[in-house]
Amino acid sequence: MIYTLPYKTKQFFFVLIKISIVVVAFYFIYEKLTKNSDLGFSVFTDILIKNDIFLLKNILFLFFLTILNWFFEILKWQELVSSVKKISFKKATEQCLGSLTVSLFTPNRIGEYGAKALYYTKDCRKQIMLVNLISNLLQMSITCVFGIIGLFFLAQTHAVTINNLIIFLMIFLVISTSLILIIKRKSFSFKRFSFEKFKIFLKSFSKKRVALGLLFSLFRYVIFSFQFYYLLTLFRCEISYFNAMIFITSMYFLASIIPSIFIFDVVIKGSIAVFLFSLLGVSELVSLSIVTIMWILNFVLPSILGSYFVLRFKFPNFEE
Repeated sequence: MIYTLPYKTKQFFFVLIKISIVVVAFYFIYEKLTKNSDLGFSVFTDILIKNDIFLLKNILFLFFLTILNWFFEILKWQELVSSVKKISFKKATEQCLGSLTVSLFTPNRIGEYGAKALYYTKDCRKQIMLVNLISNLLQMSITCVFGIIGLFFLAQTHAVTINNLIIFLMIFLVISTSLILIIKRKSFSFKRFSFEKFKIFLKSFSKKRVALGLLFSLFRYVIFSFQFYYLLTLFRCEISYFNAMIFITSMYFLASIIPSIFIFDVVIKGSIAVFLFSLLGVSELVSLSIVTIMWILNFVLPSILGSYFVLRFKFPNFEE
């Protein structure tokens, strides 16, 4: 229907939508930072100052890890999407950060699928959405593998309420759900997307690209999990790297399997982190502060940069 409107009118509505997306994204960020009942903004800044988090060397190293994290995410997207259309690293950066801004306030980052697809012409948008699904599945696979290993060590080495039975039930739930989808693949579909079509698309996908995507996902996981550990050391938490990784991998796994609006992802991770790291004697304020810093570094700052790309976005063949 929008294509029947005059060109000037389309341009006006299009600019209005882009501005609205950016405003809403900034509003959600502001609300989360200033109106957090679990961690007041003044308390948050006080604990950062008390622990010398604002030292230049700390800030530079944390920023470096954030840049490295997103470098591999962008590199992964550039590699995977080249199966549909080859793009430059600059274009991949624009699409990754722009879609992050759009997906910031959507459930489970679902908005990312549509946002990335809009950068391409109609004839290849479905393929782009499938490529994005593959990208997310690769990252999720790494999170699940390390998370299950982390939970296993957590149950074996620490006296926690999470026992082997709960771990077994969680793994069984994941496996059984996957089997049900495979068995009913012919009847499983959503808006013209069927499991069978995805399977065919995946088979046609270059194994080399999948392997590289998995490798880049692994690099990202190692980087942001180490970033979390580094923050623990800045807050003077005396925990060995191995011991910390048991809890960090468990936290990311448990947080990833809980559906949520992306903006509240920090709340979920915060709650899980408070529970898990309290077993190591880490205070609630420290756990919440670290999760909040991770959220600011890896999502808020990139989404602020992404807002620039959202405002500059132009539909391919907008006048069609």
